[in-house]
Amino acid sequence: MYKLKNSQVKHLKGLAHALKPVVMIGDKGLTEAVVEEIKIALDAHELIKINIRTDGKAERELMIDKIIKKTKSATVQTIGGKLVIFKPNKDPKIAIPK
Repeated sequence: MYKLKNSQVKHLKGLAHALKPVVMIGDKGLTEAVVEEIKIALDAHELIKINIRTDGKAERELMIDKIIKKTKSATVQTIGGKLVIFKPNKDPKIAIPK
């Protein structure tokens, strides 16, 4: 997992506000194909928004934990069924405060 400081989270939340979800997780849940899509999106954008449609909060939280562990990313924000995650590339596209 990647760790962010509070100032970095605040900066990334501001950038994420205008983002549209690039990955949707629906009825079939978190499959390996979905995890691969998330990894591809992270490589392309570094900061992505994911839409998670589940019935229960506990199920959604388990899914979020799995996403973070499998992608080695950091949670920026969760609001309801929306998840914003960040993972810097080797060649960073987003400048985050130190």
